[in-house]
Amino acid sequence: MNFKDIHIGSIISTLFKEQEIDMQRAERFLNIKEAAIQQVFASKNIDTELLLRFSKLLEYDFFRIYSQHLVLYAPPASQNYKVASSKAPQFKKNVYTKEIIEFIVGLIQTKQKTASQIIEEYRIPRTTLYKWLKKYQ
Repeated sequence: MNFKDIHIGSIISTLFKEQEIDMQRAERFLNIKEAAIQQVFASKNIDTELLLRFSKLLEYDFFRIYSQHLVLYAPPASQNYKVASSKAPQFKKNVYTKEIIEFIVGLIQTKQKTASQIIEEYRIPRTTLYKWLKKYQ
């Protein structure tokens, strides 16, 4: 899966077909017409409420795809900023899911990237990467 350029509609469409979801069931559950569902399949991005309903219908966490994008591609935090208290919930950035680990290890196994390129590009600690390689190879 390409975590850098996410086309959520095609991912939803793929899962919809794999699970053989009946269109009438989807229309009732999502409370939208078939034309709108087809439009979602073609869309690169969709409304979060609709994405949540698709997540429930297909029993798949589509939001995790975006979380993985943040883990892999978010710029490093500035060292010179003040941490302001916020009422919004705070999440740790460096929580690596199994999918991310498999993605990174796969890049090295297929020789698309070297370990040093992974460390530099994704800012994964060297020891963490080598532990993954030892465990998942």
